[in-house]
Amino acid sequence: PPAMSRRVVRQSKFRHVFGQPVKADQMYEDIRVSKVTCDSSFCAVNPKFVAIIVESGGGGAFIVLPLAKTGRVDKNHPLVTGHTAPVLDIDWCPHNDNVIASASEDTTVMVWQIPDYVPVRNITEPVVTLEGHSKRVSIISWHPTARNVLLSAGCDNLVILWNVGTGEMLLALDDMHTDLIYNVGWNRNGSLLVTTCKDKKVRVIDPRKQQIIAEKTKPHDGTRPIRAIFVADGKIFTTGFSRMSERQLGLWDLNNFEEPIALQEMDTSNGVLLPFYDADSSIVYLCGKGDSSIRYFEITDEAPYVHYLNTYSSKEPQRGMGFMPKRGLDVSKCEIARFFKLHERKCEPIVMTVPRKSDLFQDDLYPDTPGPEPALEADEWLSGKDAEPILISLRDGYVPIKNRELKVVKKNILDSKPPPGPRRRQSTCDSDFSQPALDEVLEEIRALKETVQAQEKRISDLENKLCQFTNGTD
Repeated sequence: PPAMSRRVVRQSKFRHVFGQPVKADQMYEDIRVSKVTCDSSFCAVNPKFVAIIVESGGGGAFIVLPLAKTGRVDKNHPLVTGHTAPVLDIDWCPHNDNVIASASEDTTVMVWQIPDYVPVRNITEPVVTLEGHSKRVSIISWHPTARNVLLSAGCDNLVILWNVGTGEMLLALDDMHTDLIYNVGWNRNGSLLVTTCKDKKVRVIDPRKQQIIAEKTKPHDGTRPIRAIFVADGKIFTTGFSRMSERQLGLWDLNNFEEPIALQEMDTSNGVLLPFYDADSSIVYLCGKGDSSIRYFEITDEAPYVHYLNTYSSKEPQRGMGFMPKRGLDVSKCEIARFFKLHERKCEPIVMTVPRKSDLFQDDLYPDTPGPEPALEADEWLSGKDAEPILISLRDGYVPIKNRELKVVKKNILDSKPPPGPRRRQSTCDSDFSQPALDEVLEEIRALKETVQAQEKRISDLENKLCQFTNGTD
């Protein structure tokens, strides 16, 4: 046979990626997943914790579980409760695994410090509350490379960038969207945003110049929501619906936004497809809300550019989905992605692996990947600097860093509003307490709080020890 015979099968190390659910005892059971109708993913994970938006009477809450605390969740497990209306989106800080932001129907964004030990009571005090939206806030996303820069987008069609370290608004992008914003994504170094909107446009925005640098009307003809993310080389990947309501995916080049590089039809399900992208492998995973499958594709420079790899199928539909950052994966098992699939009452990790015969570190599967160190400070970024993520090697696995405090330094204490809540009658403080007596009470409260915290930590350490004994068979 001629040596030049055409290669029928495309060469790719990701042709055989397959997904499998974890064993039953590795799931998180008895969680009342939020029933709010909202196209957010409802779940955020990092190498230390899994956070899930839950049902809560009255206000809004989410639960945070240490990754290792699988099994049944105690019904009294503390929640993060501070919002006065449902929580719509949560996002872990990429540069501090103990810091998470939440966006709510109550128009605020809150940033929380989560301790490494499991607290005994609900966490009710955010480190900082960001107030600037006039309607519910359904989207939040941390800047990938600049410390403490957080984006929020609300139903007021407004995108706001915050410096969480000072609690200040850095930028407000207010004249850009004429209707409800569906999603917002950063590019790899955080110099550009891509947004989708109910007005059927995909916009690429330079937030610091406050300019729309490219836009495409109707990348998908259908009326249902579109999603867009940046992929490698600044290309844009979209999901949407055709005029016949078939689900579609598209790949676009900013320099020629008119014609798609690729446009593929998939099926006629009506769930919005949430795309999750891994830049290291150039794989995009599509998780439909209400679907029971995850489809994944490799994006390359050769036609047809978006190559179907496979579908992970299961019986149960997903209510939401968390996606582990690369540094949280188990490289010894050739794991290239891990999803946290939400059911009605539980969270089920799903592991994607590339089977290899060798036990050695597979460096072709694991190029250096963004680590937890920010590359820029907030003010450097604001002044126009850009920096690529600071990469780390996963050769020896990634060990999470001990708890780091998020310090918020308010610029001027006089600018901040008095705390909300009932106004105390002036007289009670003035007449009944002399300053020394007040100091004494405050000191006692502080001491008691410290004792409680120390005991909480002790309980948590003992619980962890207990876990080790019970998991000792591993």
